[in-house]
Amino acid sequence: MLHFLTLLARSKRGATAIEYGLIVALIGITIIVAMSSMASNTIAMWGFVETKIVPQDE
Repeated sequence: MLHFLTLLARSKRGATAIEYGLIVALIGITIIVAMSSMASNTIAMWGFVETKIVPQDE
């Protein structure tokens, strides 16, 4: 068991996989934040457009 843990500690593949996982997680968080901000701005824009439209029936 100790031999396995020593090999695991020396392995670079595990560290590389963790680094790639962290990069993917950060990119995912950035995308979620950007989409959330864009959604809020889009909703506000359509609300503004809605207030400026005059109904044809009146």
